[in-house]
Amino acid sequence: MPIRALILCCVYLFTWHIYTQETEQKPFDVEFNYFYGNIAEHSKDIAHLITGHPTGFIASYNRKTYGFNEWERRYNYPDWGFSFIYQDLKNEFLGDNYGLYGHYNFYFLKRKAFFRVGQGIAYATNPFDINTNKKNNAYGSHLLSTTFIMLNYKQKLFKDISIQAGLSIIHYSNGNVRAPNSSTNTIAGNIGLVYKPKNQEIPDFIPNVKSKYSEPITFNFVLRGGINESDRLGLGRHQFIIGSAFVDKRISHKSTLQLGVDVFFSRFLRDQIRFEAVAFPQFGTQGDEDWRRVGIFAGHELRFGRIALVSQFGYYVYYPYDFEGRFYIRAGLKRYFGKHFFGAVTVKAHGAKAEAVEFGIGYRL
Repeated sequence: MPIRALILCCVYLFTWHIYTQETEQKPFDVEFNYFYGNIAEHSKDIAHLITGHPTGFIASYNRKTYGFNEWERRYNYPDWGFSFIYQDLKNEFLGDNYGLYGHYNFYFLKRKAFFRVGQGIAYATNPFDINTNKKNNAYGSHLLSTTFIMLNYKQKLFKDISIQAGLSIIHYSNGNVRAPNSSTNTIAGNIGLVYKPKNQEIPDFIPNVKSKYSEPITFNFVLRGGINESDRLGLGRHQFIIGSAFVDKRISHKSTLQLGVDVFFSRFLRDQIRFEAVAFPQFGTQGDEDWRRVGIFAGHELRFGRIALVSQFGYYVYYPYDFEGRFYIRAGLKRYFGKHFFGAVTVKAHGAKAEAVEFGIGYRL
């Protein structure tokens, strides 16, 4: 009987060990940061909106990683989490903004410093209104797309509490879903506290085993769409569709290179062309210009498991109507579902001027 009990005990300990090795631990910390800064005058159009120093706070939840998933090891065990930002823009026409974000923290300097990038949605309390708030040409709608980055240095104060300080940049724009859309960028200094709850089981980092990885050249097809509006007020919002085809080459676990073509069907341009031909004959617009465009692009994907950060640089090869110049950029996030399908949310822009927020679905052969 004792031998049987010993065998059962050994089996239990072995299976418990395997279970604990295969079950992901979930350590976390929370933080609160106060910030004070300035709105950058990226365009003379928003000069009248810069009347004070914006203030606010950033509250964040950070899930700590330790290499349970392979991609975590390749990026020096980053955090992922969620942030809430409240900002008083110190201008009666801009009002206050409330934003909710998903973010990543990437560490360096022996994990005493980190770079954070977050993407989310914000609510503007006082957007443009033709009758009551004509001067707010930065935000044309209550809902805004928003991005923030943070560079902080952290120092432990006590066993469970650290202090951190650094710089943040907070961007708000609605991607021309509704005009006007001059957008704002706040550059701020921030200081805050980080609390790591007691009695957490903090696993040791799982070492990264470097290995070469690549995939053959592969064809991709994407259909993107959404709604946007001309900067010419009163022309209304219209649907747009973009068809894309490209080849990609995954050269490592992290990086994929792209080369492809976009075909743009942007109906807001059709109405803008007709409007300009009548209202601004000095521009030389005839009114019968083709509102479709064709572009070629080169791009890159930075992979984080099934998530990818997309950046593309394009040039219009078919460009019958001059709108914001021949060069364009696209940036955003992509999520793979299985081996072939993926979804994407991206912003297309000409320099600092956003044209549209794109929602896409694609197929990778």
